[in-house]
Amino acid sequence: MSRATAVAVGGSFSTTARRRRELAVPVRCSLSAAGLAAVAPILRDLKMKCDTPLPVLRHVANSMSADMRAGLATNGGSDLKMILSYVDSLPTGNELGLFYALDLGGTNFRVLRVQLGGKEERIIDTEFEQVSIPQELMYGTTEELFDFIVSGLARFVEKESTKFHLAEGSKREIGFTFSFPVKQTSIDSGILIKWTKGFAVSGTAGRDVVVCLNEALVRQGLDIRVSALVNDAVSTLAGAHYWDEDVKVAVILGTGTNACYVESIEAIPKLQGSAYGSGKTIINIEWGAFSTGLPLTEFDREMDSESINPGEQLFEKTISGMYLGEIVRRVLKKMAKASTLFGDSFPEKLSVPFSLSTPHLCTMQQDDSGDLDKVGLILSDTLGVKNSSLGARKTVQDICDTIVKRGSRLAGAGIVGILQKVEQDSIGQIFQKRTVVAMDGGLYEHYPQYRHYLKEAVAELLGVEVFKNVFIEHTKDGSGIGAALLAAANSKYFA
Repeated sequence: MSRATAVAVGGSFSTTARRRRELAVPVRCSLSAAGLAAVAPILRDLKMKCDTPLPVLRHVANSMSADMRAGLATNGGSDLKMILSYVDSLPTGNELGLFYALDLGGTNFRVLRVQLGGKEERIIDTEFEQVSIPQELMYGTTEELFDFIVSGLARFVEKESTKFHLAEGSKREIGFTFSFPVKQTSIDSGILIKWTKGFAVSGTAGRDVVVCLNEALVRQGLDIRVSALVNDAVSTLAGAHYWDEDVKVAVILGTGTNACYVESIEAIPKLQGSAYGSGKTIINIEWGAFSTGLPLTEFDREMDSESINPGEQLFEKTISGMYLGEIVRRVLKKMAKASTLFGDSFPEKLSVPFSLSTPHLCTMQQDDSGDLDKVGLILSDTLGVKNSSLGARKTVQDICDTIVKRGSRLAGAGIVGILQKVEQDSIGQIFQKRTVVAMDGGLYEHYPQYRHYLKEAVAELLGVEVFKNVFIEHTKDGSGIGAALLAAANSKYFA
């Protein structure tokens, strides 16, 4: 569900947070003594296995740095693909004209247009639309998926107003943000390695995704040129760097997750001997595949084994929006079967995979009412728990906090791993000057506890003095604008 702008399976943070009812769900006073006795050891074991003290975080950060080096040394050298983006020059601000962006990476795709006015006017105007992808297309064919996407793009182009205009003698160009593992072969081509984030579209793996898009453009009769293929993390970095030259890292934390950073060519052994014009490039880490030193539980392992890609994307399955709610559901399922947490009968909806979404966790974790009414409403409406006790609601809130705290602190450790790798290769270029980490994605944007725990972990690992120079900043819609900017930077017509 990468995407970054889409937040998680089963809902959105904003819509879930707005849900209210006039009448509160009935609350019983407390769990029975027997119920508490059965729940307590499960909760205690969960907390112990999800604990992320400083030594655990440091091990994860160091392992991230080491795996990055191994992935840069040779193809297949680590779980991290360390993919060359072919973006070796970031937007300068001089770009002029009308450019489009198509952003695919989760259960939604976005289309965007932007009118660029150069150094003086910068971004004159933008418009965008978001379209939900029917679930059956996530398991359909390449042609079905890309035809659906291009039909949405075509409708959007048709609505182009007079405040947007093409330069004379040019045609529409688009930056294609494709947020799945791709072996980039040039700035405008790349081979899909595999689908992730719940997608299992047939006939795409091993193909150039730009060719797939171009074929759909031809079928739909839409005359538009794909001038840049980028990952959402790469386009977020480009969009953020357009406004702030101190941006060195970009991280997506939404339905799925990824990160990228600016790297020196001389620090990429697998590139040595290749002709490359620039001294720096953006490396797409594909950090969702990281797995070293992660504190996993029986619930993580069970969820992983039942997924469409068992044994893969373990970091993503621990820290991203698609999976946090599902982990909590599995914990609650075990507790409900082992105790009277939700009364004498077992709520059957607890057995439905992904019925509890991360936006639900966000709403429950922020509930500070005396009776935890919002927790009760979600338990009732989503999981079929009609009469939860206050003790049960507090337990649920505690589980949410445990899973979210682990995920966000591990994400923070991953960020530190990237920063310290670059610092080790260029002493003083990261920790002794202002360095910005651009963040995008609904999970980071809409989940305040997640943001807090992430920054707390980064501060713990770096220490107060170094942390003063590291700025973790939200870049809203950075990937969409960034893709359009990279389309402009690589335009056939722009000079």
